[in-house]
Amino acid sequence: MKRLDKAMRGQEARMWMQALACLGQSKKSALSFLLAVILVAPVSAAPAASGATAKPAPAVHKSSASRYRGVPTFADSFSGDIATFDDPMVREAAVAGLGRYNGSVVAVDPNTGRILTVVNQKLAFSDGYIPCSTIKPTIALAALEENVITRDTMLRVSRRKYMNLTEAMAHSNNVFFEELGRRMGFETVSKYARLLGLGELAGYNLPEEHPGAFPMQPPAFGGVARMSSFGEGIQMTPFQLVSLAAAFANGGTLYYLQYPRTDDEKQAFAPRVKRELNIGTILPELREGMLAAVLYGTGKSSYDHGGDETPLGKTGTCDDHTTPSKIGWFVTYADEAHPKIALAVLLRGNTRRVKGPTAAEVAGRIYRRLREQNYFAVASPAAEPKIASSGK
Repeated sequence: MKRLDKAMRGQEARMWMQALACLGQSKKSALSFLLAVILVAPVSAAPAASGATAKPAPAVHKSSASRYRGVPTFADSFSGDIATFDDPMVREAAVAGLGRYNGSVVAVDPNTGRILTVVNQKLAFSDGYIPCSTIKPTIALAALEENVITRDTMLRVSRRKYMNLTEAMAHSNNVFFEELGRRMGFETVSKYARLLGLGELAGYNLPEEHPGAFPMQPPAFGGVARMSSFGEGIQMTPFQLVSLAAAFANGGTLYYLQYPRTDDEKQAFAPRVKRELNIGTILPELREGMLAAVLYGTGKSSYDHGGDETPLGKTGTCDDHTTPSKIGWFVTYADEAHPKIALAVLLRGNTRRVKGPTAAEVAGRIYRRLREQNYFAVASPAAEPKIASSGK
């Protein structure tokens, strides 16, 4: 306050000096200037009321700043979990990888369907969220199986640009997948989505799990095109996404996910096949796009430069207007040659940090920590020779 008073007194002195200088020019102009000084100076130099403290003007916040109020980007995402029977190495890596983010990680053995850990069980066992661009592998698989495209088909995505499937997957090009949705139509897209487990429970004997939701007709906003690029109208859980990743990893077997949570269940565990997808002939094209996403596309932050394990994956980023919040997904498995783990990473929040590439970064930290602990060097436990149920 003392500095402010001193500065204001200095300013007043300068104004009076200018007024006096004017006297040497003309009486009329000097008189006008003096009147202005007399009227203005007392206001600007008026001291604050005794005992009062000057308060800054209240900040004006735009309404968009609170658009996602109530959904924090950062949270304690794992303190409420019961993880007694989780794989301790995988859980520790997943907790460390997720860090302070408000999100969930579900890890699965793709060769058996056994759930290795569920971080943030409350979020993972929720009703599900819009899948964003993680729907694209499902659309790609349907288009390949229906001969709508081949690996080399080039589709126009802008006035002077064309892409094939690998590039469209790597860069998550929406126009490419919207065109695939339009060419196949809602009925065909629905058939393959349901074949891959969308809209149904992914787990076996998981009482907390929800089936998500799949629409009975094209969504009003964007129709089948937007459904094929953003997953509009669909709700998916981390369990459904990681189940898909496991099937892509193991060659096309869709296992029931099982989560042994007692000693008896752990000892009695045996894989349960939900259905055989018979997609072996088209998986190379699909995997090529998911690999490109990790090597140089939207999921490149998941790549572990210090290891020999090569993950594959697909990001997803969008606004979930039903909750509402921003959503970031990454669905992935590693490694490419001998897959040992599949992951679904889900992030929620109210900042731009919540996006697919950030979820990929979380997965990358998980992979690096597992590699540092020689997780990928340890042989996977042999699956039970008999299958407990066909699940048909």
